[in-house]
Amino acid sequence: MAVILGIESSCDETSASVCINGKVINNEIANQTIHEQYGGVVPELASREHQRNIVPVVQHVLDNAGINASELDGIAYTRGPGLLGALLIGSSFAKSMAASLDIPLIPIHHMKAHVLAHFIDDPKPKYPFICLTVSGGHTQILRVNSPTEMIILGQTKDDAVGEAFDKAAKLLGLPYPGGPMIDKLAKEGDPLKFEFAESEMPELDYSFSGIKTSILYFLRKEMKLNENFIRENINDLAASIQHTLISMLMNKLIKAAEMEDIKQIAIAGGVSANSGLRNALNNEATNRSWEVFIPDFQYCTDNAGMIAISGHLLYEKQAFGKLSDSPLPRMPF
Repeated sequence: MAVILGIESSCDETSASVCINGKVINNEIANQTIHEQYGGVVPELASREHQRNIVPVVQHVLDNAGINASELDGIAYTRGPGLLGALLIGSSFAKSMAASLDIPLIPIHHMKAHVLAHFIDDPKPKYPFICLTVSGGHTQILRVNSPTEMIILGQTKDDAVGEAFDKAAKLLGLPYPGGPMIDKLAKEGDPLKFEFAESEMPELDYSFSGIKTSILYFLRKEMKLNENFIRENINDLAASIQHTLISMLMNKLIKAAEMEDIKQIAIAGGVSANSGLRNALNNEATNRSWEVFIPDFQYCTDNAGMIAISGHLLYEKQAFGKLSDSPLPRMPF
């Protein structure tokens, strides 16, 4: 039996989790609301909040699981990608704790952990499967052959879809983070009311910079004719923007599934919490006989549950790290 502590601190959530013999026992997240007033994450403030939260969060999950630190077999932590200062807090804490307990360190790639979050709860996908990983900073289509072998089939060449959601929301005057707000408003709007230009990329790659420009120019033109245009059409605008972004995601995902001849399809990352994307995926599953896997909401955004389960899977393969491992803000996939 392996008892793994997972620590996540890549951006603005301080999170810890305990995994016992492959079962995630808990998942504690300390969210940072201080960034809302700035319309985005401020790295220095994020680091300070991690420093303040990490000890009580880790202690809480250990107490909640009924585990003493001396019973841990390994500590998994996010090595990258992420904000350097934020990663330093989590990695330094993990290294100090592992060294004091003389147990292995397990460095985790943040985006691969999002994929492996599917192994927290049943049903679990079978290898190989296709995973669309969508977050604030990344958009990728992966062929997942094992916990240690993931092949990038396509990815964004500029902004991620999460950034497109948030920047579109800012153009609409919505508060940060804007993606969930667009999702909420879209439920009351007409997704076909407005059209926005979609960027065309070869093969399975994405580009989301063009649609932001399309939205910006469209709003400028309409606001000149009617200064209340956004307020009067906010639901339809949100629905149309979401429809366009999801259409772009799904078109490439369908193509990838056909090219690889795989019907086990998963989504992961913060944007996988979007209800429109979930509905679109389930609709395609019905039409194409896919078996679809979507994480529980708490494992979509950044969390330590996915770090802990990744740590368990890599512990079994003895994929351990060293005290000399440095955080990698742009950690290669």
